[in-house]
Amino acid sequence: MYYLYVLVNEHGDKYIGYTGDLKRRLKEHQQGHSEYTRQRGSDWRLVYYEAYLTEELARQREKALKRNGSMRRWLYKRLSLQ
Repeated sequence: MYYLYVLVNEHGDKYIGYTGDLKRRLKEHQQGHSEYTRQRGSDWRLVYYEAYLTEELARQREKALKRNGSMRRWLYKRLSLQ
């Protein structure tokens, strides 16, 4: 199983990613092992995830959200993260 996920920090910064191990990846973000999230604090919390059967599907969804601003805004609005 692979996951697309959305993290938010104490400042309201958002991060979208995908992984095969959600618990491990969240821990890595919180410990500063990701360059983007390390530069923006360590208090990241998981606010959303979607499960996919293949890595390719999770990666495609991540790319779609990162490239398509209206799709990303729709998701943030749905999560009340505007």
